[in-house]
Amino acid sequence: MKTNRKLRNQGFTLVEIMIVVAIIGLLAAIAIPNFVKARATSQANACINNLRQIDGAANQFALERGRSTGATITMNTDLTPYIKLNSAGKIPPCPAGGTYTCATVGPSPTCSLASTVTPYHVLP
Repeated sequence: MKTNRKLRNQGFTLVEIMIVVAIIGLLAAIAIPNFVKARATSQANACINNLRQIDGAANQFALERGRSTGATITMNTDLTPYIKLNSAGKIPPCPAGGTYTCATVGPSPTCSLASTVTPYHVLP
């Protein structure tokens, strides 16, 4: 007995491929903005933690050296022994590309990106 089977061509139709591409595009449209927001938030948190460490190092330097509020300090040379350095042996930089300023004892250190980005890079 011979049975005749119709062989069906294997593969996907154009409509099926277009539906899959549309679903992937929709998922990407949802995920990419959330990724960008999470990245900006984590950079701001890292910057704020760096500012907190720099402030603590400046206060410890002033206490140890007998400096009063308003005394000038050189951030790279005076604070280096009092802060955990990165792998390059320097004070950790702002992850978003800003620069830190800490010129005197007392006022909080600042980031050059302070309120130019969201969320802000400012000590609370």
